[in-house]
Amino acid sequence: MLKSLLALSLCVGSLLSADRAQAQAYPDHPIKMVVPFPAGGPTDGMARIVADRLGATLGQSIVVENKGGGAGGSIGAKFVASSEPDGYTILITPGGSLTTGPAVHKNIGYDPVKAFAPVAQLIETPLVIAVHPSLPVKTMAELVSYAKAHPGKVSWGSQGFGVAPHLLLELFKLEAGIDVVHVPYRGTAPMLTAVLANEVQVVADPMTTSLVHIEAGKLRPIAIGGAERTPKLPNVPTVVEAGFPKLQSPFWLGVVAPMGTPKAIIDKLNAAFRESLKPAETKALLAKLGADIKIGSPADFEKMLDHELKLWTGVVKDAKIEVK
Repeated sequence: MLKSLLALSLCVGSLLSADRAQAQAYPDHPIKMVVPFPAGGPTDGMARIVADRLGATLGQSIVVENKGGGAGGSIGAKFVASSEPDGYTILITPGGSLTTGPAVHKNIGYDPVKAFAPVAQLIETPLVIAVHPSLPVKTMAELVSYAKAHPGKVSWGSQGFGVAPHLLLELFKLEAGIDVVHVPYRGTAPMLTAVLANEVQVVADPMTTSLVHIEAGKLRPIAIGGAERTPKLPNVPTVVEAGFPKLQSPFWLGVVAPMGTPKAIIDKLNAAFRESLKPAETKALLAKLGADIKIGSPADFEKMLDHELKLWTGVVKDAKIEVK
């Protein structure tokens, strides 16, 4: 028995030593950072800023590769999930790939909990619930009253079926007891085009893309989807202030690696992201896009992902959302 325990101890020690040695040499060639959406969108733009800074920190090239398509960016996510767990292929993504998409699409092609090792949440920016100026509402309470007086007549546009703003609407409908029509689009750009043309009346969109239209008077913000007001829109109340605390749903970006990636490499990546996002000029560059840096440990990110997956899975069940 003693010999068996000693052999097991030596084996574990050898594996840990191998992981540490691998992490010390990491990275010795370029890292592929997969963005599960097409080039040119808000996720891609922020990912390229992050990749540039990460490359400088690690002293190695970070190659951004766009693999758009699928439910919530599932094509890119599946690609990373099936990649070698060596730290050289990582996924930078909002919640679509890891929480809302899997909550809605039961056959998405991977288990978000078992397929990925969390590295870090990086960025957070509040969602802004905004309406077309022709809609006679200026607050969430007025939107609820108007929707109740005009059931089925108010349209809420989203970036796609099953994305966070869609599920946010479903949660809002459950909380307020209203009948609002969901109209999904293929991404942010067509959704914003639709609301600016008054094809839909309400949207929930990250400030990174909606602020310019709000400042131009083409959209009217009625609530911030977070716990605190934002300095960029100081007069707009939060959903908490409006009486809908469950609607807190900021847009975020995070990084995961294939499950099985050595912990030493996960920790080294986490530390590198922290260092690369620390400079004031990096914070300022992201702030221009309406994004705030919010980075914690891999365990912090894992806890957040678990919370969101349970939240949206519950909303999908309660709202009886089915993939057609």
